[in-house]
Amino acid sequence: MNISIIGTGYVGLVTGACFADVGHTVICVDSDREKVRRLQGGEIPIFEPGLEALVHRTVAAGRLSFTSSTAEGVAGSEAVFIAVPTPPQPDGSVDLSFIEGVAREIAGCLTGYRVIVDKSTVPVKTAEKVAETIKRYRKTDADFDVVSNPEFLREGFAIDDLMKPDRVVVGTSSERAAAKMREIYEPFRAPIIVTDANSAELIKHAANSFLALKISYANALSVICEASGANVQEVTRGMGLDARIGTRFLQAGLGFGGSCFPKDLSAFIKISEQLGYDFRLLKEVQRINATQMERFHQKITDTLWVLKEKHIGVLGLTFKQNTDDVRNSPSIDLCHRMLADGARLRVHDPKGMEKARAFFPAGSAVEYVSEAEAVATGCDALVIATEWSEFGRLDWARIKSSMATAIVFDGRNLLDPVEMKQLGFLYRSIGR
Repeated sequence: MNISIIGTGYVGLVTGACFADVGHTVICVDSDREKVRRLQGGEIPIFEPGLEALVHRTVAAGRLSFTSSTAEGVAGSEAVFIAVPTPPQPDGSVDLSFIEGVAREIAGCLTGYRVIVDKSTVPVKTAEKVAETIKRYRKTDADFDVVSNPEFLREGFAIDDLMKPDRVVVGTSSERAAAKMREIYEPFRAPIIVTDANSAELIKHAANSFLALKISYANALSVICEASGANVQEVTRGMGLDARIGTRFLQAGLGFGGSCFPKDLSAFIKISEQLGYDFRLLKEVQRINATQMERFHQKITDTLWVLKEKHIGVLGLTFKQNTDDVRNSPSIDLCHRMLADGARLRVHDPKGMEKARAFFPAGSAVEYVSEAEAVATGCDALVIATEWSEFGRLDWARIKSSMATAIVFDGRNLLDPVEMKQLGFLYRSIGR
């Protein structure tokens, strides 16, 4: 099928490349002409394992292309996916101006039936508003259907998530549109849930909020484990082997971050308020997430006493492993807290160094180190802030010999406490 995707951000680019890889002909549209030029030249603006090779392969096969013209994208496509940003506003609600703008552009280009697919994460009833907007601004009586098709991509695992999805959610009351969506997703051989658009839109916010709840539950348990001398990893392992609970998203750490969970959680709370319900459970999830960082920062200050002029190494700047995304990263938050205490930081991340620079003003006491083990040189303490697997494979005996004092704060429970103690480290983790 001929498909256009408007927006070449994380969701749009990954979706477009995967659709092209299974045989569809995809044209990705973006209003940023310079970004389109770079994509046409083979430059991939984000890091996602396997994405660069996938884009290059599908472009070479003639199934993936890029343009800055919405009209070009709409003209040759049976389905038009909207995958533009929906950033948060100060009150927690979602800025839908990009969605509205794209809907108006599509309306001006319609010449025949199209399925308009909302792939962006949006509040319930957005599909209705998109349909109203297209009807209001279309220049012909061309028919169309609006479908809600939320994405469930994890950064670092996005290609696998799209190529082997747990389920595909399609929100529409039109059998004609549902048939088109089944045709698009048939190569992925996944369960397809066809429901109404409002339910589809709620599924995404409900799912992400529940996963955030699981993370905060594990973090709340870590506080109890520390107070009682238990091990949170053993507790969550014992819980997670219960098939009703599961082990995924049940790991204690610095808390959740990134561009999805914090935004979607705030948005769902706001959506609930607008619908007349005070979702206090989710507000508590937010509070636990915030206090987890406060507790870890306090653990550092309690151990080091005075942070002013102390040199602290930080391993990991992205909000999670296998991505270069530093948006709402717990590590960046922690770095700012330690800088405010007067600490001097030596930092390293396998993929996020360049993007992290934008979060530290010129003149900040931050030194960027290209090699992970070299971060510790001369430091009074070392912090593991992101769960990059390679950090667990470092030569910790050599690291210890390079430090001023052998103190490690493990915010991701990546290392073994017994082994670290045997090596002579003062080792502090979470819930253990």
